[in-house]
Amino acid sequence: YKLTDDVAVVQTLDFFPPMVDDPYTFGQIAATNALSDVWAMGGQVKTALNIVCFPEKSDLNILGEMMRSGAEKVAEAGGTLVGGHSIADSDVKYGLSVMGTVHPDRIYANNTPQKGDKLVLTKRLGVGILCTASRVGEASSEAMQAAVASMTTLNKYAAQCCRAYEVHACTDVTGFGLLGHADEMARGSGVTIRLYSRRLPLFPGALEFAEMGIIPAGAYRNLDYVKPRLTVAESVQQARVDLICDPQTSGGLLIALPVEDAGALVAALREHCPDSAIVGTVLPQTDHTLEIV
Repeated sequence: YKLTDDVAVVQTLDFFPPMVDDPYTFGQIAATNALSDVWAMGGQVKTALNIVCFPEKSDLNILGEMMRSGAEKVAEAGGTLVGGHSIADSDVKYGLSVMGTVHPDRIYANNTPQKGDKLVLTKRLGVGILCTASRVGEASSEAMQAAVASMTTLNKYAAQCCRAYEVHACTDVTGFGLLGHADEMARGSGVTIRLYSRRLPLFPGALEFAEMGIIPAGAYRNLDYVKPRLTVAESVQQARVDLICDPQTSGGLLIALPVEDAGALVAALREHCPDSAIVGTVLPQTDHTLEIV
């Protein structure tokens, strides 16, 4: 919402059920995920409201730990927690409604890449696969620690790096996976996006679990939705396609910017986002929205 010639307000809402057992860690993940949309639009976080669903007879210490860690992430983001809403429910859910500001001329759209752009991804892929593997007792504690560290890292630091460059489009990679968010980016701008399957930053073990068929159901839904607009080179391993479809929680930013700036941005990003990589390119429109090579 444009308030003045210099200030626009962006607002987001996101909450979901626990994906890890520890309530403090879950609160961190949920808050980090909710805050991300503001940075994906080029904004700065200003305020946040807690959104909580909680069973009335459950241990309030669990609720307290979730909200404590969420408040800490809001403070790290540079925002102020100004209240919230709670609902008596049979299941636990937690998240934030976040408000931020941005100059109206510097808002990042998610569907305006330009032909010749490179695509930069700031976090590793495979969160959904690792969480699925953990539920069936396959993922190591080290693998899950790496996933949690990524999911609790704010995209604030990546967004700060982006301000020094001409960003043409940006989105955060979450439940629709890299495939779904790249499809959204391409369809809105009349281009084709080519993703490089062997340049993807992946969590250790994620590719092996994908090869074993440990895939969350959301990955199949993401692939089914995009399949009519997708072409995959014969040389591409199916497990890598599955990782591109994998639904992410609190994933990284996907950034489209001119080819001459891409390398410099990746170098700047790696101070805070060491797994940042160039993962694709923007081509003139073909018969398909997306190519995986």
